[in-house]
Amino acid sequence: MPQTSSPSSPEPAAPALDTETRAPEDRRTSLPGNVIRGALIGIVETVPGVSGGTVALVVGIYRQLISSASSVVSAVRALLTGTYLVDGVQSTGRAAGFKHYVGQVHWRIIVPVMIGMLVGLFTAVQFVGGWIEDHPELTRAAFFGMVLASIAVPVRMAGRVAAGHVIAGLAAAAVTFWLVSLPPNHVEPHWWIVLPAAAVAVSALLLPGLSGSFLLLTFGLYEPTIDAARTLDLGYLGIFAVGMVIGLVVIVKGLKWLLDHYHQITLVVLSGVMLGALRTLWPWQTEDRDLQAPGDDVGLILAVGAAGFVVVAILVVIDARLAARSARRTV
Repeated sequence: MPQTSSPSSPEPAAPALDTETRAPEDRRTSLPGNVIRGALIGIVETVPGVSGGTVALVVGIYRQLISSASSVVSAVRALLTGTYLVDGVQSTGRAAGFKHYVGQVHWRIIVPVMIGMLVGLFTAVQFVGGWIEDHPELTRAAFFGMVLASIAVPVRMAGRVAAGHVIAGLAAAAVTFWLVSLPPNHVEPHWWIVLPAAAVAVSALLLPGLSGSFLLLTFGLYEPTIDAARTLDLGYLGIFAVGMVIGLVVIVKGLKWLLDHYHQITLVVLSGVMLGALRTLWPWQTEDRDLQAPGDDVGLILAVGAAGFVVVAILVVIDARLAARSARRTV
């Protein structure tokens, strides 16, 4: 409420946003649980159409990841520039600035999540290609149900929204629907193509509804990237890693700023992106992404999709109850 009643005064609005979002960030998580969360994010990042950001939202660590990534970027910037901000006041000192921002990183979450992501990703690439190739309709159906249920997470976090927010969300859904309808391209994996493609694809770790694997598929780099991860092609993976770092530096600050200053509309737009991205998970479609009518196996497909929906819905309900319990403890 404070942020809507006095839009021209940013100082009072910031504490209200901090109060609104502090409960999920302060929720206690176990180290083994965070490794599992990271493994889930890593696994789904290998599947076109499924977003690691969506999983981060569902398992309740999305804002921690965004905040920590932003702090890491700020720490590196402090080392380079020798200046940093403390409560809005600029200070100087490379080491002091680096220590200040590094201390804001949720290391208890970030370290086990990153370990889990690497394990999950490099394990999944050994199998996921075969699953998608051998059972494409069943695979898409399962993830369609999961992503559909996951939309409830940013919607719940946004709370009660205005009509303008709803229109923005629907517009985001329409644009995303159009983007994911584009047919895949086929290009040679030269470094000057891999580098910017990785920078764009890493946005899927930050934006629920966007899949890094899907973006790579659109660029024509999905199979080369999966093969590089499977065979440990360090040259390709090194270039890809540099592109990811560039993408994180550019994207993470902007996204954190939006979440801090335009919390509701940002989450509504993210919900719209997730809704529009469901188009790529429609079970019946051609290799060029032309949608088709349901086939004779519609019963099995619906059952698999419903199972995926139920699994994520249970996680969403558990997450909501944990968030409510954590919020009551902070009151």
